This record gives sequence, C-alpha cells and structure tokens, in this order.
Amino acid sequence: MSKPIPKTPEEIKEMRTACRLAAEVLDYITPFVRTGVTTAELDRLCREYMEKTQSTVSATLNYAPPGYTPYPASICTSLNHQVCHGIPGEKPLKKGDILNIDVTVISPAGFFGDTSRMFIVGEASILAKRLCQTAYECMWLGIAAVRPGAHLGDIGHAIQRHAEGNGFSVVREFCGHGIGRKFHEEPQVLHFGKPDTGIKLQPGMIFTIEPMINAGKAAISELSDGWTIVTRDRSLSAQWEHTVLVAEGGVEVLSLSAACPLPPKLVAGTLATATADAIAALSPAPCHVEALNTHRVQSPPFMAG
Repeated sequence: MSKPIPKTPEEIKEMRTACRLAAEVLDYITPFVRTGVTTAELDRLCREYMEKTQSTVSATLNYAPPGYTPYPASICTSLNHQVCHGIPGEKPLKKGDILNIDVTVISPAGFFGDTSRMFIVGEASILAKRLCQTAYECMWLGIAAVRPGAHLGDIGHAIQRHAEGNGFSVVREFCGHGIGRKFHEEPQVLHFGKPDTGIKLQPGMIFTIEPMINAGKAAISELSDGWTIVTRDRSLSAQWEHTVLVAEGGVEVLSLSAACPLPPKLVAGTLATATADAIAALSPAPCHVEALNTHRVQSPPFMAG
C-alpha cells in the first residue's frame, strides 16, 4: 500500500472544480427522478448534461478495473436493496422506491470529482426514510471527524457507532478512497473502525467518505452482471457520498452545490470554518434532508476494501 500524497494548492483548486461539477450533475437530474422514469433515461440525461453542458466525461462509462467487464453507463443507479454499482435499466421507478445515484466526472483539466445522493420516489416507508436519514448522518459524522492529526479510524468509528446505534449495519467490503488525477488513490477509507487507528491525516489529503448502510445484516452478494452489489438478505440499503479535503483548519467538503442538502443538525457547530462558510454561501439555500419527501435524498464509487 502506497502512502497518500497530499495535493498541491493548484491540484486542490482543480479538485474543487471537478467535485462541484459532479455535484451539479446531481442537481440537474433531481427533478427528473419521479415515478415512471427509468434509470436508463436518467443515465442518458446525465451523460448528455456532462458532455454538452459541462464538457466533462463520465469516469464510470467503460470503466474496467482488472477482472471486471467494462461498466456500461455514465452513472450508477442502486435501487432499494442494491448496495452500489447498480447498472441503469428499463424498469420504471415506482412510488416508495429509494435510489442512490452516484456520479463521477472527469473535468476538462483531467481531475476526478465524485459524489452521490439518495432519492426517495414519492412517499416511502418509515423504515426507508429512517435508513436514508441515518446514512446521511453517518456520512456527515464521518466528515466532522476529519482534521489534521486525526486518524482514519476516527472516521470509521463515528460512522459505525451511529449506524449500529440506530439498529442498522455497515457494509465492510467497500470503502471510500483517495481521488485526484486518478479515480482511485490512497488512502482507503473504511466506514467502520476504532479511534486513533490507521494513518494520521495531513493537510492536502483528498478522499471520499461514502458509507453504505443496510437496514438488515451487513452481508452482501454480487449479481450476475458482474457489477451490481445487493444485500444478501434483500434488506434496503442507503448510501451518501462527499469528497473532502483535509484543510489546515479541519475539513472542507469539495462536492457541495446549490441544491445539495444541508448537513444534519447533529453536526451543526462542529464543522470547520471552510466548510461552514461554503455551505452558508450556497445560493439558493439547499433544503435539509429531513424535509425530503418526493425525490431528493445521495453514494460510493468503485472500490473494494
């Protein structure tokens, strides 16, 4: 395992742009997530927006790490009991579905931006809404643990404690990852762990935090398409993802955008100034995830732990 290399100021600037562009794809697609639409249509719309409006390229389309067939779509769409890497298809969304859309773009300057959100289609069950909310809180608790001198284990511990404390489980086989000029870099960011373990965080490190939280047991399976991961017990799964920078003053969330949900109340007052200022500057003001009721509620990328 190679040691993570902190980004230069110029690289950080480019990563801010790449991650904002990824988040703006999610902003764009939000109004289209509704009953009757297919995830294949959502994929088509996202690809068109990336290529024609942003001049970005999807990092997932034809992505093929060793042992995998090329991924066939521009976004990942993981529905209900699908944990991650779901392939868009022709089945229409129905009322009560929960959907994760994971977007990774390559900016015109060649940097990767990665983020995902959960979407609730219509009125979902109490369990589905509580799962989506808890997964969102898990991501933000992990983000709030990021600061120079902290350890990777602090992030995983914060996520695991909150998920399991609410009766849910954390997927072990997939994790967050470093990102920059490459889709996947060091470090690997586990979503479970013990405090004060793992590498010490340094200013300039950039990585994703993207916990996958299951309503049932943590065990997963892979479908025959070679990509889609599902819960083994077919329980619901939810995931949110942000890309973050270890800043001198704490943490800066790079994948913010005008329509992304605000941090949950349980991390209010604990975020670094850079992130708090960035959130305050968003216009129009984004909604709280607690208020989502029809189609707004964010994921992880392609990395096994």
